[in-house]
Amino acid sequence: QVQLVESGGGLVQAGGSLRLSCAASGRTFSSYAMGWFRQAPGKEREFLAGISKNGGQTYYSADSVKGRFIISRDNAKNTVYLQMNSLKPEDTGVYYCGASVLGAAMYSGGYHYWGQGTQVTVSA
Repeated sequence: QVQLVESGGGLVQAGGSLRLSCAASGRTFSSYAMGWFRQAPGKEREFLAGISKNGGQTYYSADSVKGRFIISRDNAKNTVYLQMNSLKPEDTGVYYCGASVLGAAMYSGGYHYWGQGTQVTVSA
């Protein structure tokens, strides 16, 4: 198993930036593809970005964040990151990282482990 802990959320003005981190412990981090998701109040968990086990491939939600968010990972530090730029009020929500023993999926059902989430609030 792997345990995931997100950090880096907070309150930011529209147009600002945040970098989220997801630290993993337990089984070898490079055994997992990773993904970032967001859940706004009253909405389903939404895929944002995914990254392969070795970091060689990345995937993004075309509608939500393409061109503004960047996913990366550092397997030596057991951490995956989400750099978020040009934030908008509609980016507000709880951000979760997920780990998959298979490939990086673009849907929540493809992930086997989740962190507790970190709140991001973007003010207008």
